[in-house]
Amino acid sequence: MTVKEEFIKIYNENITREGSKVLLDYLTDEKKSDFFTAPASTRFHGAYEGGLAEHSLNVYKCLRDYLNREKVKNEFGLEFKDDSIAVVALLHDICKTNVYKISMRNTKDDNGQWIKVPFYQYDDKLPYGHGEKSVYIISSFMKLSRDEAFAIRYHMGFSGEENKNTVGNALDMFPLALALNIADMEATFWMEGRNG
Repeated sequence: MTVKEEFIKIYNENITREGSKVLLDYLTDEKKSDFFTAPASTRFHGAYEGGLAEHSLNVYKCLRDYLNREKVKNEFGLEFKDDSIAVVALLHDICKTNVYKISMRNTKDDNGQWIKVPFYQYDDKLPYGHGEKSVYIISSFMKLSRDEAFAIRYHMGFSGEENKNTVGNALDMFPLALALNIADMEATFWMEGRNG
């Protein structure tokens, strides 16, 4: 099964709320969206064609695993519906759709000769932030619960550039946000990054 097929299967099995089909149609329409061919970043995790969709699946798997841990369920009392888990994990980085462009740059090959090589360049035509942009895009197709919106908005945790007190308050008030942040970091650094 390809990454795209697996993503669509999980999406369809778990996300059935009003507007979800229209959102999936948007994601799969190659004239409107490059979600399944876009990288997850320009140089770091998933910096290759299809990296965004693969990262989204990895975050989904990490979030499911995290929420199934005995301590998380029994001691922390975290329990979320399957559709919420799928929504926040699969769509948390939808803001990265249609923002990466392939450009060329000069570099020297092994023989010291100059050659042109492709690289991803970030070119955002809707600079609305990161998590907040994902919430904005998803909300134009389907309704998000407050937990889902805050989880997506704050999935970057303390690695953003905003007020750390605001981030801490959001992670404290909305445990799904902290769980998504943990899953995102696990996928980014352990599955896709230097250690992956």
